Amino acid sequence: MAGAGGSVGVRDGDERLRRWRMVLGGGEGEGTGCALSGRDAQMDAALGALYGGGEGTSRKGARAAGLGGSAPSVARWLGDIRTYFPSSVVQVMQRDAIERLGLAALLLEPEMLEAVEPDVHLVGTLLSLNKAMPETTKETARAVVRKVVEQLEQKLAARTRATLTGALDRSARISRPRHHDIDWNRTIRANLKNYLPEYRTVVPERLIGYGRAAQSVKKEVILCIDQSGSMAASVVYASVFGAVLASMRSIATRLVVFDTAVVDLTDQLDDPVDVLFGTQLGGGTDINRALAYCQSKITRPADTVVVLISDLYEGGIRNEMLKRVAAMKAAGVEFVTLLALSDEGAPAYDHEHAAALAALGAPAFACTPDLFPEVMAAALEKRPLPVP
Repeated sequence: MAGAGGSVGVRDGDERLRRWRMVLGGGEGEGTGCALSGRDAQMDAALGALYGGGEGTSRKGARAAGLGGSAPSVARWLGDIRTYFPSSVVQVMQRDAIERLGLAALLLEPEMLEAVEPDVHLVGTLLSLNKAMPETTKETARAVVRKVVEQLEQKLAARTRATLTGALDRSARISRPRHHDIDWNRTIRANLKNYLPEYRTVVPERLIGYGRAAQSVKKEVILCIDQSGSMAASVVYASVFGAVLASMRSIATRLVVFDTAVVDLTDQLDDPVDVLFGTQLGGGTDINRALAYCQSKITRPADTVVVLISDLYEGGIRNEMLKRVAAMKAAGVEFVTLLALSDEGAPAYDHEHAAALAALGAPAFACTPDLFPEVMAAALEKRPLPVP
């Protein structure tokens, strides 16, 4: 028994050393004395190619960089990491490779795009390269973008429609309906406490019903999206949500993107891939000009929600921007400011502009895709926003 226990202890110790060796990456100072072989050595080499500091793997087993700059070597590396690591880790490593090793230009080659793991950040990179992309690569790039968009739609669409449909129904409910507009099921449920046993009836204190226009367009939503380079992930998510909102008959949706110019992409909302390739990531920012355009398109202020998605680094006229927001709010528009629409957490943003908007009753905050339906539902119902 003692021998068996000692053997187990040795195996546990070896496993701990192996794991520390994988974390530390070898080298003279790592101190484990553990040599890697087989799959472990191949995983370590894939990590070393990205996070090391030299070329290849040294004789002492130290992790070292070895991607070089050629498409074949990078394509092999992409295949390796997809073999050894789960998809979530692969996406992080791809992002690091693009940022640390300057591999963005290689994504202009179709064989490279076929080797990558598609995700939101890769889509952002492709969109930033859109103008430089040769014709031979564009179809492959569109296929990559479409795969990501379809995954996001599958994940987000059903919940968004259900949440917003409920909000629209509640906002359309009226408390003094005409007789033929009374929703009797809801009215009875709301008045069960007023049941009179002796008469075997419910006496309704409050009638609930729907207006005659319940099936027509109830609300108008304008998504105003900053397409500066830092907003890439937000542009992707906003385009998908825009397509989902546009598919709802009771919401008239407009999608506007801007840098120093303003582009209305509403007529492309039936295909978010077309929307994304209609954007041009990078460049300056003129929020005031974008809001001026959005303001000109508002016909029913009390039934309109404007969603500005921007880090608020304004290159236009600051005071005019704030005056426009104040004017829209005064007219009855619900104004929402999202510093980001992504899973990346709080971004860098202009704190002074955020504070000024908050003072106008339009608090600025970062929003995850999962929270966005709740934010929109609150805006449609004119109730406080679920600020995280």
